[in-house]
Amino acid sequence: MLQLLTELVEHKIYANTSLFGVIRDHPVAAQDVELRTLLHHIIVSNRFWLFLLLDRPFARAQETARPDSLDVVDALYAETHALEREWLARVDENELASMVTWPRRPEVRFTVAQVMSQVCLHSQGHRAQCATRLRSLGGAPPTLDFIHWLAERAGGRVPTEAE
Repeated sequence: MLQLLTELVEHKIYANTSLFGVIRDHPVAAQDVELRTLLHHIIVSNRFWLFLLLDRPFARAQETARPDSLDVVDALYAETHALEREWLARVDENELASMVTWPRRPEVRFTVAQVMSQVCLHSQGHRAQCATRLRSLGGAPPTLDFIHWLAERAGGRVPTEAE
């Protein structure tokens, strides 16, 4: 499980960074409040769950206040990605199997692996929304498929869209 989860988190970091770069390089998209709001929502959710796993306080009011600039959101991504990589470097299978309680519903518990899977899946869904919005603003979203990323990392041929 650790290898797959590591790949999913690393892919999420790659996909977030790639999408963010394309949005930043597109002047209209870089100023779009809807995109900034979506990007911020992704990282707030990511940070909520990650902080729960790291046993760090989550300052809800501060974290959820929508930033006025893409730079602020970008800094949150950079900090969060660094924290995730530090966590991945030390986590083991036993920790992945350990249980955490969802603060909103204390009677509900999840494994650490389930929580991090949620983080990856949640961000994937919202990145798709960002890609749609970017396209509507005249931008071209990057290909962010997990399987393409795996192929590139392995040095293999990346399948074409027709495949």
